[in-house]
Amino acid sequence: MPERHDGDRLARLYAEHRDAPYPAGFRGVDIAGVELILLDADVTVLARRELDGGLDEEGVAMLWWCAAGLDKVLPLIDDAYCASYFTRLRTMAGEVAARHPHSAG
Repeated sequence: MPERHDGDRLARLYAEHRDAPYPAGFRGVDIAGVELILLDADVTVLARRELDGGLDEEGVAMLWWCAAGLDKVLPLIDDAYCASYFTRLRTMAGEVAARHPHSAG
């Protein structure tokens, strides 16, 4: 079977995320040294690039950096909507990351 299903899931997650309003009160918020709105913008752009044909090495490195940032901030978010918003973003990043295994060093 072709890997079409994964692309469909990524496209669905991307569409859901783009249609969801950014969490109220979290613009300009930094948690543990990570600016949430920049993390959101970076992952969204990287997912779009993946859907449009794939990431280059720089994009893959940025994706893994973003995934680490999401893993750092998610346990610290205490607002239910914001947590679900960024959990979806992390899932989307994971869908892209699965296509680009992280290589050490």
